[in-house]
Amino acid sequence: MDVDVARNLHEVLANLPEGVRLVAISKYHPNEYIEAAYAQGQRLFGESREQELSRKAGSLPKDIRWHFIGHLQTNKVKYVAPYISMIDAVDSMKLLREINRQAAKCGRTIDVLLELHIAEEETKYGLTLGAARELLDGGEWRELHNVRICGLMMMASNVDDEAQIAREFDTAAAFFDECKKTYFKDDDAFCERSWGMSHDYQLAIAHGSTMVRVGTSIFGPRVY
Repeated sequence: MDVDVARNLHEVLANLPEGVRLVAISKYHPNEYIEAAYAQGQRLFGESREQELSRKAGSLPKDIRWHFIGHLQTNKVKYVAPYISMIDAVDSMKLLREINRQAAKCGRTIDVLLELHIAEEETKYGLTLGAARELLDGGEWRELHNVRICGLMMMASNVDDEAQIAREFDTAAAFFDECKKTYFKDDDAFCERSWGMSHDYQLAIAHGSTMVRVGTSIFGPRVY
C-alpha cells in the first residue's frame, strides 16, 4: 500500500470540530485502504457504484456504515436497500418512493439526504430550491414510513473562487434552516448539512456543514 491512509485520515480528523462527521469516500479504492482506515476507527464510508459497493459490503466488516453518494437510479435501489446506511443524494419524489418501497421489503427504514442543485454547473444533479420546496410542500413524503429525511446535501461549484463557494454553502445553510422551521420543526432526525469535499471541506465547516465527504486527501488519487 503506497498511501499512508492512517496518517492522512488522522490529519483530516484533526481538522474536524466536534459535531462534524467524516464520510471517507472509498469509491475506486481497494479493500485494503478501507481496512486501514477501519483499523483507525473510521466507520462511515461512501461509494457511488452499486456493484462495487455490494462487493465491498460483502467482504468487509459488518459494522461499516455505507453511504451511497452518487446519483442512484431507481432500478438499482433494490440492490443496496438491504444494507445501505444512508443514501446521500435523493433528487426526486420518484426515487424517494422507490427507496421506501425497497426498504419496506427489507423490513427497515433507510435514512436519506435531499440533494440540492445550487452550483452553477449543469453537470450536477439535485433539486433546485424551488423543486425541493415543491417536493416538501407536496407532503407525500410524510406517508413514506420506511424512509427518513435526515437533512440536505450539496456540492459547490468546482471553481477557485472561495467567495462563490462560500456563498453557495451559505445558500444551502439558509435553506436548511428554512426546511427545519417549515417542515421538520419537531423532527430531531433532520439535522445533517452535508457539504464539503477534499478541496473545500474546511470552508464548508466554517459555513455550517455537519458532514464532510473526503476521499482523495485520505486515500490518494482514485485507482480505476
